[in-house]
Amino acid sequence: MADKDNHESTYKDFKEAVNMTASALEKHLETDESQAVGQKKDGDEATGHQEGRRIVEMLHKKKSDLSDEDYAHMRKVVGYVHRHLKQGGPKDKDALEGSPWRMSLMNWGHDPMKA
Repeated sequence: MADKDNHESTYKDFKEAVNMTASALEKHLETDESQAVGQKKDGDEATGHQEGRRIVEMLHKKKSDLSDEDYAHMRKVVGYVHRHLKQGGPKDKDALEGSPWRMSLMNWGHDPMKA
């Protein structure tokens, strides 16, 4: 069993990085903009889009039902969001709104316009 304090820290970091609700993320994942961004392997679903669906699953779980595998995945999500934010996106709010940078972050559950 992984360290409980580590799980608490991971859960807190995940909740800060993922600032979209499960329903908002599900709605976003259904859009053409969501499906148009990210790296695709052989024309399949983009990695970020797959991640979004996995994040929705975790958001629907009770905290007590989260597995060690879920916590490991949460750390992956937090790392991605932090790296992507450091890259920086459009500074102009109008340019940011529909930008691929924002759409990609939203696939991972983070809306930089809410931050």
